[in-house]
Amino acid sequence: MQRLYFLIPDKDTTTDIVHELSEMGLSKEEMHVMGKDWRPLEKEEGVPRATLIQTTDVVNASRRGAITGGAIGVALGLIIHFILDGTHIVWMVLGLGAFGTLFGVWTSTMVGVSVRDIKVAQFDKQLRQGQMLLMVDVPSEREEDFKHAIRGHHPEVVIDKVRPRDKSRHGGEGH
Repeated sequence: MQRLYFLIPDKDTTTDIVHELSEMGLSKEEMHVMGKDWRPLEKEEGVPRATLIQTTDVVNASRRGAITGGAIGVALGLIIHFILDGTHIVWMVLGLGAFGTLFGVWTSTMVGVSVRDIKVAQFDKQLRQGQMLLMVDVPSEREEDFKHAIRGHHPEVVIDKVRPRDKSRHGGEGH
C-alpha cells in the first residue's frame, strides 16, 4: 500500500474526488480527510476524519521504542545476570526484555503523538487557509492510475507521497 496526499482547494472538489476514488474501487475506510471544514465530508460522504495514527508519527515511534526498549532490557538482563552471577539467566533476560519493550513502546508513543507526520506538517499552512488534505491508501501497483485520473479531472489538486528524501529530513519515518 502507498499513501497518497491530495491537497484540495475546497470542500466541493474534495467531495468530487471522494466520489471518483470510490468509483475506482477505494472504500471510505481507505480515505481520511483533514482541514477546517471536514465535518460535512464525514457526515454527508462518510469519509472519516484523519486520526492521530494518520497525522502523527505515533506508529513508527512505538515501533522504534519497542526495538530500542527490548534491546536495552535484554542487555540489562545480561549485565545483571553476570553481576549477580544468577542461575536463572533466561527468566532475567526475558523479563527485562519484555519490560524494556513495553516501557519503550509507552515512552516513544507519548513522544510520537506530538510529532507531526512528514507530509501533514508540510501542508499545515494551506490547511490553516482552509484547504483540505485527503489521505488515501492505494495499492502500490495502482498508484499511477489514481494519480492520472485525479490529475485529468482536477489539475488544481496537489498530489504527493512520502519519498526517501522526506524521511531523511525528518526525525521520524512518517507513513
